[in-house]
Amino acid sequence: MATDAATAPKVWEGRFYEDLDVGDVFRSRFGRTVTEYDNVLFTGLTHNTNSIHFDAVHAGRTQFGQILVNSTFTLALVTGLTVQDTSENAAANLAWTDISLPNPVFVGDTLWAESEVLDKRESRSNPSVGIVAIRTRGINQRREVVIEYKRTFMVFKLGVLEVVDTFPGASEWWTVS
Repeated sequence: MATDAATAPKVWEGRFYEDLDVGDVFRSRFGRTVTEYDNVLFTGLTHNTNSIHFDAVHAGRTQFGQILVNSTFTLALVTGLTVQDTSENAAANLAWTDISLPNPVFVGDTLWAESEVLDKRESRSNPSVGIVAIRTRGINQRREVVIEYKRTFMVFKLGVLEVVDTFPGASEWWTVS
């Protein structure tokens, strides 16, 4: 969706519950190339001992013929690519469901995310938030879908105390002109 530069916000505050409507589709502004470092670090941090993620000799003998990027890294990266558009003002994630991995991700692949708002409702227990459900897919540079899932999260409403601007300001005037 194109934005008229004359109406673009001067300060990005993220989207709030009121800004998300069923049927809205958001595409990540940037792609992100997966590096070997990403895969090895994430695999190590999560204590994943499946050598298909870090042993080139072993991985070369598999159906993939090369190291396979850790699928939970793929989930984390694609989710991260959606945050600016959907959940920068989220209070909490509630669920990831229906996760599928139709194509592998390899080091050097660049991923983008596309999300659609499926449902939204007021929270029954917290008047500061609403509950939003989206479906998301990660797409690589070959136009292949590499991950699809549904995510549900609580997102703050516009103007509630929890999202008041916390920028501290400065006690001094500008010194450069």
